[in-house]
Amino acid sequence: MANIPEINEEDFQSQVLDAAGPILVDFGATWCNPCKMLDPIVDELAADWAANVKFVKVDVDSNPMVAMNYQVMGVPTLLLFKGGQVQERLVGYKPKDQIVAKLSPHLELA
Repeated sequence: MANIPEINEEDFQSQVLDAAGPILVDFGATWCNPCKMLDPIVDELAADWAANVKFVKVDVDSNPMVAMNYQVMGVPTLLLFKGGQVQERLVGYKPKDQIVAKLSPHLELA
């Protein structure tokens, strides 16, 4: 099981926008049942893609400014960043195969 760090608004610039490679940001909330359903899938992807993609979590209740800045209107929302820019957005619970299909064209996976 991957140990995905949770970051806050202060860390967002250095951890996400200034990141060298692709980074997947998992926006969620502790009260969100679809987020809890998505967590094991995100953990699997983090383990599968550990060599290629960095993963972080953002709690929208604790970090409302980051959520607003990136128009996160519902949770869970997955945003894939490359070079400080959003490359892909997935909103709501999705099965692993749909997430992989949507994100893998943006990634150089071994």
